[in-house]
Amino acid sequence: MPPAYFDTRFKLGLPLAELPDSFAIITAYATTGEVWAAEDNNAANEALRAELERGGQFIGAITGYSPITQHAEPGYAAALEFEEACKIGARFKQDAIYFVSSGTLFVSHCNHRRNLKPITQFSKRVDSNV
Repeated sequence: MPPAYFDTRFKLGLPLAELPDSFAIITAYATTGEVWAAEDNNAANEALRAELERGGQFIGAITGYSPITQHAEPGYAAALEFEEACKIGARFKQDAIYFVSSGTLFVSHCNHRRNLKPITQFSKRVDSNV
């Protein structure tokens, strides 16, 4: 798993206190190592949002970014179980998703290598936009 996954910080579009005890963080932008046109990234991300909204799983916008390179990807917090989040991530061609449970931030591959790897307390990685 790329080391950058363990350094990611998050900008929230809603107050931290409004997040549930357990949720997934998913984006649909080009997966690690790939480059997609801006319109392809945007179309994939909008399709992901629409799917989460249809399923009643959409919580809010969240952007993951690297504090080192400043690379950022808008994505979504979603009320999903871990396995379902991985399946959705894989459908949207993602290498990995983030998952928060009881305040702990985890990262996991979406494919057959699924395994929650703890990072730190989620609140330590949040920069609120509200």
